[in-house]
Amino acid sequence: MYRKIENEFLTCEINDMGAELHSLKSKENGKEYIWEGNPDIWYGQSPVLFPVIGQLNSDTYYYEGRAYHLPKHGFARKMEFTCEKCEGAKATFTLEPTAATLEMYPFEFLLRVDFELDGRALINTLSVENRSGKTMYFSIGAHPAFACKPGDIIEFEEPETIFTERIDKTNMLIDAKFPCLENEKEIVITKEIFEPDALILSGMKSKKLRIKGENEVEFTFGDCPVLGIWAKPGAPYVCIEPWYGINDSHEVKKDISEKREIRSLEAGKTFAFSWKAEVIG
Repeated sequence: MYRKIENEFLTCEINDMGAELHSLKSKENGKEYIWEGNPDIWYGQSPVLFPVIGQLNSDTYYYEGRAYHLPKHGFARKMEFTCEKCEGAKATFTLEPTAATLEMYPFEFLLRVDFELDGRALINTLSVENRSGKTMYFSIGAHPAFACKPGDIIEFEEPETIFTERIDKTNMLIDAKFPCLENEKEIVITKEIFEPDALILSGMKSKKLRIKGENEVEFTFGDCPVLGIWAKPGAPYVCIEPWYGINDSHEVKKDISEKREIRSLEAGKTFAFSWKAEVIG
């Protein structure tokens, strides 16, 4: 089921399935800013990534001596959330464990996804509460896809000198970095740039960027340790992905607590982050 929120400037639709953003449309110019989700190209629109990001080595991780198995990007994106509230310019969706998730991921949690329209901006907040009586290990991230065209530009807030990591043909992170920007702000969206897969960036000075083209959006990603930028090569969208976690490499870790960029959360505590997309033109 799709839920709708709106304010003076924007309308927004969210799918109960995955608490996935389906539409962000301007009332002023009628433009749709979210990728349509054409399954012939890529069915996703804005999946929630939890409790892992990317691919695990052999879809497997280890915790307290036992092997567990999780699909790419975790299970949340393919589960139906409960809509706790949807009124005016705000909506809240929640997800709790099931018998099936506990077989894959042995932690009690509450995953909450909040949407709020503020002026010409959408704010999306993802939070996870540890309801287990033990330290919980997880990754969490967002994956919104914005409508754009090849030749559009991604412009960072500050000049950046950064490298990208890459994923190989087995979907594992390789032990190498490649130049991306050298005291520059702009990345041109081309078919070729995504042929090796996503750009996987870290160490940015910027807290925001701007997608510049026919649709212009300012995207605030804040303090995320890793930022993914991805599209199917040549497709009319680009995903801007704040990640608190990262894809596995070929190195097998003995315990999930040793996984690179894994989050640890004490019993009873909550972790949250937000991203914001402001419609400019």
